[in-house]
Amino acid sequence: MKPLLNPIFNRNQFHQRFSQFSLNSLAQTRFFCTNLATDLSNASIVPEEKSPLVFSPQQIRNVAIIAHVDHGKTTLVDRILKQCEVKLSNERMMDSNAIEKERGITILSKVTAVTYENSNERMLLNVVDTPGHADFGGEVERVLSMVDGAVLLVDALEGPMTQTKFVLSKALQYKLRPIVVVNKVDREAAEAGIAESAVFDLLLSMDASDEQLDFPTLYASAREGWVSSSFSDRECWKEKNLDVTALLDTITNHVPAPKVDLDAPFSFLVTMISRDPFLGKIVTGRVHAGQARVGDAVKVMTRDGEYVGEGRVSKVRASRGLKTAELPVAIGGDIVSMTGIECASVGDTISALEVTAPLFAPKIDPPTVSVFFSVNDSPLKGKEGVVFTSQKLSERLLREAESNVSITVGSASGISEQMEVQGRGELQLGILIENLRREGIELAISPPRVLFQTDPSNPRGPKLEPIEDLIVEVDEMHAGSIIEKLSRRHGHLIDMTNTLGDRVRVRMTIPSRCLIGFRPIFIQDTRGSGIMYSTFSSYEAYRGDTGDLRKGVIVSMAAGTASAYALESVQERGTLFIKPGTDVYAGMIVGESAKEHDLSMNPVKEKKASNIRTTLKEESIKLVPPRLITLEEAIGYVQPGELIEVTPKSIRMRKLILDCNLRRSAEKSNKAYN
Repeated sequence: MKPLLNPIFNRNQFHQRFSQFSLNSLAQTRFFCTNLATDLSNASIVPEEKSPLVFSPQQIRNVAIIAHVDHGKTTLVDRILKQCEVKLSNERMMDSNAIEKERGITILSKVTAVTYENSNERMLLNVVDTPGHADFGGEVERVLSMVDGAVLLVDALEGPMTQTKFVLSKALQYKLRPIVVVNKVDREAAEAGIAESAVFDLLLSMDASDEQLDFPTLYASAREGWVSSSFSDRECWKEKNLDVTALLDTITNHVPAPKVDLDAPFSFLVTMISRDPFLGKIVTGRVHAGQARVGDAVKVMTRDGEYVGEGRVSKVRASRGLKTAELPVAIGGDIVSMTGIECASVGDTISALEVTAPLFAPKIDPPTVSVFFSVNDSPLKGKEGVVFTSQKLSERLLREAESNVSITVGSASGISEQMEVQGRGELQLGILIENLRREGIELAISPPRVLFQTDPSNPRGPKLEPIEDLIVEVDEMHAGSIIEKLSRRHGHLIDMTNTLGDRVRVRMTIPSRCLIGFRPIFIQDTRGSGIMYSTFSSYEAYRGDTGDLRKGVIVSMAAGTASAYALESVQERGTLFIKPGTDVYAGMIVGESAKEHDLSMNPVKEKKASNIRTTLKEESIKLVPPRLITLEEAIGYVQPGELIEVTPKSIRMRKLILDCNLRRSAEKSNKAYN
């Protein structure tokens, strides 16, 4: 194999030696070259496979951490990094995105690698941290093709939840044998045995193989930083000095090494894509066969085998702890990143020129919700951000779809200035919009609509709608009202059980369209104590209309700055969304009406000044604090005929037709047409 100079000498020592000389003459240059030749002759020459950054397939273990949201995935990965002597600057290091840190959730799948000594053998563990929310299920689906095993994390109190079932079903499709870790066993009310039995029953109901049913079980407290093979160790983990060694040993012993042929032509499946301002497109994935070095020519094929183009590997990089290291070679079985292949997309195969068959790429579940993005055209446009043209907005959204495979971007039919974005749910679309506004972009968003389907065997049959598997956990005193409201939204009760602390867990199936906008109502009715999770289940026959689930809105009929005097009369008709001093325009939604129909009012009216002195005492203005609408609430609140105006500083809701008279004429025309 082609030898490689020690990379440490090539970079650091060369610059050290070069800095010792001042090359002001030909004699000094000759003297420097003589010394450099001596250093090179004494430098350590190591084969590529002996490089400390490159591991053989037998030394590699690729594993994903999967679980329901808030069951402790990212915290457990932090403990693994810490034990493997990776210095952490703070908690939840894998959640590097700003929104992830703010919300405390994982949005993007991330790969890190740690080295671990097992039986005097140095091992490389490629660990993939995955999201727990169902809206980001596409991140889970695509990374499971890179790994050979999965660590399933289960809360000792909650047991398997909706997303647990989803991620476990995907892992079983790839024939992965799970390692079950029952987390949070240090809590007083922990029921580790019940949680373990529930996982076994879940696997049994999903037709798992005998090998998958024979899973190892570990007990952990990721917060305290220990994992044990015995549940009894939860009482004396400090005395036993427990850490996560039990998990690392289980991964190395139970997760199989990658089965690759290093002598076969190079073959690599693109799983993630990112961009660097200097390096260009960076493709990340697993090497399924062979090896590739910097400078090698490669070609790109789609999942169907269609030729896309060719490129040349300019850099090979891989995660080592929290840092990215450059490798001399991409070796079979490892998870690496490469640059220089600009024509590749997620799901494509990058291979040697002689390869003709693409690698299997998993298909992502289809999106269920759609919204339309358009350029902001409100009277306040351009005052708080950058107004993109429709072409620039389209380019930005297409660039997002290139790296985020769970969303689909296309032009709106019949409207060239709008882009349709299809995704998994309100949260995913809200994160996308939040990223755009943090880039300083102003845009307008339409109300979300659910994507219906038809039965392929009966195209002219009834329409099918996406159904969610919903689990809510509330106090017993709130259970009745929540079940009643969900039933009005065509929810079908499946199961209801009592949990600890006078709590009730309710499982229902409900149409996806009926859950849009329900979360704020749920939080208000349960006074913030309720827990609600849902995940896509299947497509079923349309369950019928729900009628008007929202009251009317209060719409501004004038432009200007909202005054306290005017808002006092507005709040008598409903709930305010704005406070005094807010800039408003005609057609902007400033509150929710107490009645079923919309109201047009003037929120900018000032009290008339008078030079006549009166003996009556001046009455003080008393305003109720307004209900400030967040982005996710606005997405679920607006209805057809309305838009969300998104700027870096504000979230506003408005009517599609701003003029009051034109809006009334359009409503009359629609009624006459219907």
